[in-house]
Amino acid sequence: MKILFHSCLSLAVACGGGAYAEGEVNLYSSRHYDTDERLYSDFEELTGITVNRIEGKGDELIARLKIEGKNSPADVILTVDTSRLERAKEAGVLQSIESDILDARVPSSLQDSDNQWFGFSQRARIIFYDKNDVANPPLDYLSLADSKYQGMVCHRSSSNVYSQTLLSAIIENHGEEKAGEWAEGMVINFAREPQGGDTDQLRALVSGECDISVSNTYYFARALRKDVQGLSSEEVANIGWIFPAQNAEGAHMNLSGGGVAAHAPNRENAIKFLEYLSSNSAQQYFSGGNDEYPSVPGVGLSASVARLGLFRPDAVDLSAVAKNVPTAQQIFNRVGWY
Repeated sequence: MKILFHSCLSLAVACGGGAYAEGEVNLYSSRHYDTDERLYSDFEELTGITVNRIEGKGDELIARLKIEGKNSPADVILTVDTSRLERAKEAGVLQSIESDILDARVPSSLQDSDNQWFGFSQRARIIFYDKNDVANPPLDYLSLADSKYQGMVCHRSSSNVYSQTLLSAIIENHGEEKAGEWAEGMVINFAREPQGGDTDQLRALVSGECDISVSNTYYFARALRKDVQGLSSEEVANIGWIFPAQNAEGAHMNLSGGGVAAHAPNRENAIKFLEYLSSNSAQQYFSGGNDEYPSVPGVGLSASVARLGLFRPDAVDLSAVAKNVPTAQQIFNRVGWY
């Protein structure tokens, strides 16, 4: 008998009520990771529920759900970043659910206040730097805007959800005025125009385009686990990292999560699927398969993630952070962070 089966039973029938369930669950997912295949196949094996999946970009799936309306076949939507989960809620494509399992397993700061979305995996957004060129790296987010780092910093564009959520968290933790000053200082400190994805920010350290960058941990942990183009083991050895604000709010966390679609035709199966994602086995797979941090406390980390070390995450309510995204975008526009 598989460990996965025991794990689900320990959640008080979280994965199928003891006996095999019947039917299907229709999943709209913007998670584009091949390693997630095991999550779906193991759920099918455990429950007898068939997972039908449509993949696409997060905002495109939200738009599709709005167009489909009551005729939508979607039962579950999975997407990346707190801001996009909140966007789905505001678009009316999610519904509130009641689940004692999810309430017990997922920390309240990682779920919507109305139980419309839940976080199932996390990535810390931290500071990376060239160890050969930076003797005193910034120790918190606000310090990235210090004038001593002028011309040294690389970052993604303001249209990226990771950028939006980080500034939104700074607004929540430090206020709008301080957040505006930070964004203005960042623009001054840019080594190049904001561009590329998180892996590109790390590659820019290797190429010498910049000395300091910001990226989510799972991109770097993946490079620790295996060679990534432009980030060989020799090149990664020259990159140092800082978990920011350890004496203040803690490191900012991005969520990957999901909720039940507003007009889910297989609502009960959808809830079972979300409850399964909070099981120990599924949580371990988020870490082992995609170098992420589990959302459920106490679940072990994969070796690549554990190599990054212990840190204190920001415990700010991410539901509150998500509501700051419009203000964050106004700040980006005002300071010329494009």
